[in-house]
Amino acid sequence: MNINVHAIETAVPGKGYAQDYIRSFMMEHVARSRFSRLAIQRIYSRSGIQRRHSTISEFGDPPEDGLFYDASTQQIRNPPTGDRNQRYQTEASALAVPMAERLVSESAFSRDEITHVVTASCTGFFAPGLDWLLIRELGLSPQTESYHLGFMGCYAAFPALRLAQDIAAHSPDAVILIVCVELCSLHLQFTEEVDDLLSASLFADGAAAALVSAQPPRRVGPVLEIAALDSDRTPAGESEMTWAIGNHGFDMELTPEVPKYIEKYLPYTLARLQAAGYDGSNTDVWAVHPGGRAILDAVQRVAHLSEESLQASITTLRDYGNMSSATIWFVLKNVMAGMSKESVPIMMMAFGPGLTIETGRATARLHREGNT
Repeated sequence: MNINVHAIETAVPGKGYAQDYIRSFMMEHVARSRFSRLAIQRIYSRSGIQRRHSTISEFGDPPEDGLFYDASTQQIRNPPTGDRNQRYQTEASALAVPMAERLVSESAFSRDEITHVVTASCTGFFAPGLDWLLIRELGLSPQTESYHLGFMGCYAAFPALRLAQDIAAHSPDAVILIVCVELCSLHLQFTEEVDDLLSASLFADGAAAALVSAQPPRRVGPVLEIAALDSDRTPAGESEMTWAIGNHGFDMELTPEVPKYIEKYLPYTLARLQAAGYDGSNTDVWAVHPGGRAILDAVQRVAHLSEESLQASITTLRDYGNMSSATIWFVLKNVMAGMSKESVPIMMMAFGPGLTIETGRATARLHREGNT
């Protein structure tokens, strides 16, 4: 069954940092060896990022005293996981609720029509959770069903869409609110380990929400029609991207080998999709989760894509960095906002621990009055 993404809303914390400033901050406060200084210079110069947003406001110019910075010693603090998670609970709620309110208020669906809430996040936990909070704060029915997808990583928007698709298959009138919130910067590890330096150069904070239903469009404007969703796993690379709860935040293992594994195994995924009837040559836009510039470059080489085909992903990476599961929604919103054609075929893609490859085939359509 095809489902429609009727509207997408996004949000980022108010504090934004230029990538050049973050690099200087890391050089001053983290780099202790010549190796780490060279690594920081190399990693940041190749990141493809110009700006990122964070709930950590202490790292301004000059830095201020707070959870992550001790102004008296001018040293970075390494707060325990409980303190980081407490800030997650406060900031995730403050970011997600107004964003979802904007989406619902401006949509063609009433609050009474929303039947399900699906949330996704891998950067914090609390209960009652964000799903419960959204139902209460948005004034949705107490009987609204809710589901939370936790700790899946950058590809979690795809399982959320698949769940919405399954719900719509059983209840065609269902209206599903999907909300992805990721505050990745709360788990920064300020060490000279290459994995930590790489993570610190890429990840950022952001949130996104979407209204999904099998119902036809009700409002003039772009609508994203999801035709198919697919999951795949590579036979190797499991240890190259991992995510675990540590004593001082969540610990990420992210090696520079990830793009190489993607480049090696993505051809098999694409060949399988082609055998099932998908012809990538007819796809105008590739909405690829911008996990990093090296990942986008790997996809571009494998699929023989032009830079224009990946422009929405490149622009999102440049302006926001990697916001884990929320990022693909920024990419798709970017695509829909820039539509000049009646119909735009899209290949959606994201990668995560496993290594997991999630793909989706969709069409962005400009809905006009009288068309369904």
